[in-house]
Amino acid sequence: MRYTKWNFIMSVLGIFIYIFDLIVDTWVSVKFFHEGQYVFGVLTVTFIVFGTFVVQCFSYSWFKADLKKAGQEDHRCFLLLHCLQGGVFTRYWFVLKKGHHVAFKYSTKTNNSMEEQIDLHKEVIDRVTDLSMLRLFETYLEGCPQLVLQLYSLLEQGQGNFSPYAAIMVTCCGISWSTVDYQIALRKSLPDKNPLNGFSPKFMYLFYKLFTLLSWILSVVLLLFLNVKIALFLLLFLWLLGIMWAFKKQTQFCASIGMEFLYRIVVGFILVFTFFNVKGQNTKCPMSCYYIVKVLATLYILIAFWVCLPSVFISDYFIIITVIIAFTFLLGIIFLTVYYGIFHPNRSEEKKPDEIDGKPVQRDCRMSYFLML
Repeated sequence: MRYTKWNFIMSVLGIFIYIFDLIVDTWVSVKFFHEGQYVFGVLTVTFIVFGTFVVQCFSYSWFKADLKKAGQEDHRCFLLLHCLQGGVFTRYWFVLKKGHHVAFKYSTKTNNSMEEQIDLHKEVIDRVTDLSMLRLFETYLEGCPQLVLQLYSLLEQGQGNFSPYAAIMVTCCGISWSTVDYQIALRKSLPDKNPLNGFSPKFMYLFYKLFTLLSWILSVVLLLFLNVKIALFLLLFLWLLGIMWAFKKQTQFCASIGMEFLYRIVVGFILVFTFFNVKGQNTKCPMSCYYIVKVLATLYILIAFWVCLPSVFISDYFIIITVIIAFTFLLGIIFLTVYYGIFHPNRSEEKKPDEIDGKPVQRDCRMSYFLML
């Protein structure tokens, strides 16, 4: 568990990607309003505000818990920063400041004990994992709905210029980056998890998530063309199922009841678009059921769209999109099978904490209670 110079460079890259995402989000919303698509513009702003609100709430609650643990009760300054939407930037500042010291100025040749060195590295890694989780929240709460709107607008208007395609590519890359980055950071922060090392596992995991997600989002876009009310009902139904699943698993991520309820709402929202392991348990059966339901829902949408093809939709587009949906979903399942069959790092048994006298395992990292994508 070491925070290296390469990790510091990736942290620097992360803040530039975050700023670029903010610029693209603003540009997309302004573009919708400029083109007279006021409904899409309002929806885009709504998703941005909702995602930012959730991120700031979790960031502040974690700062408050960390300060309380350190014996500092005054957290009004952090509350003001988060009210001004500066929570993520504040966290990046702490990561870069502490990370630069650990990666470049701190070496094993110092007089500090090995335990102190491990604590310093672990502190930075935990902060990086916090940031990765917040970026994951923001990506799925903002990026996935925006991708649906952007694809719907593109297919509806048939625009030939490059700008809508560029926005879609940026959104897809942002979702992919945050998903893989979080998986890497989370595994590095947990002592009982083997890290995700090597190019091949990351490559397989990236394309498994990207292809299955893209296939499902395109299916949702087709359903929106067919009937908006049915599409919204389906998404709301899946969201409620995700929330119920989170309650059934009795997640224990947050200290307060209110934040835990918000966490389960966010979990349900992410489950609408992709599968993840809520409590780090064996999910072979739930994952299989999840993707079987996705296959059936996708087939139903394609058949219904073929039978009741809307007059506003170009039939040539439908043939191309049908092929893309089927091909990307098949590729996603193939990458999923290869990743979990060959490359997925199993739990490190030699580092697995023991349970003594029937007492629950004590963990000092809140990420131990969070999801595994």
